Amino acid sequence: MKGLNPRVVSVDPEPGHQLLLTFSNGEVKRFNVKPYLGIGFFFELRDEALFRTVKPALGTVVWNNGMDLCPDTLYLNSVAVPAHA
Repeated sequence: MKGLNPRVVSVDPEPGHQLLLTFSNGEVKRFNVKPYLGIGFFFELRDEALFRTVKPALGTVVWNNGMDLCPDTLYLNSVAVPAHA
């Protein structure tokens, strides 16, 4: 049985509703929240001030309004950020 995907250990909100994520395996990836902004209560994250309240919690990310995203979704649907030289 395959183990769990890596979990989020830190998150930085970026312009354009992007999240810069660092995972438990050391990978740094970027996740685009824009496709979710039209789904259910995620529309609340269109508010930039609320979007910027994101923080890591229990291996995923959460916002001050209680919204969160599945940690597997974050890992599998994010794009690797090249290492800085």
